[in-house]
Amino acid sequence: MKKILFVCLGNVCRSPMAELYFKDYVARKGAAERYEIASAGTSGDESGNPVHPGTRKKLAQIGIGSEGKRARKLTATDGDYYDLIVVMDERNVRDALRLIGAENAGKVRRLMDFTEEKRDVADPWYTGDFDATFRDVEKGCAALFEYLEKLK
Repeated sequence: MKKILFVCLGNVCRSPMAELYFKDYVARKGAAERYEIASAGTSGDESGNPVHPGTRKKLAQIGIGSEGKRARKLTATDGDYYDLIVVMDERNVRDALRLIGAENAGKVRRLMDFTEEKRDVADPWYTGDFDATFRDVEKGCAALFEYLEKLK
């Protein structure tokens, strides 16, 4: 089983969007039993809070629920537990490494680095554009799945 952790700053917008979308994506591909998927934030400011309303709305538009999902902070033990820590932007890379340790640096990758675009995922916390973020997540998750399936 491949253990994947999506990470953003607060764990209320981008990383839960990626977590919930990727869970749905791998299920539609018939691969759900091969993956453990979760998300966390590099900051504890939102810990315990539900998914941002903009993310909830965007996921609901495509039939994905977010009930029960609560923000949590990335921990040092996540670095040992997860096989891959997929972050949303360059700041998340630095913050994640500070929390999980440099020995786990090889596990940390930006989501869009699995695509040909190699850039940060748009942050709707600042832009308000959850559609742009979803397009990034959708493209990034498809490329991530292809990458992971080749590792069999």
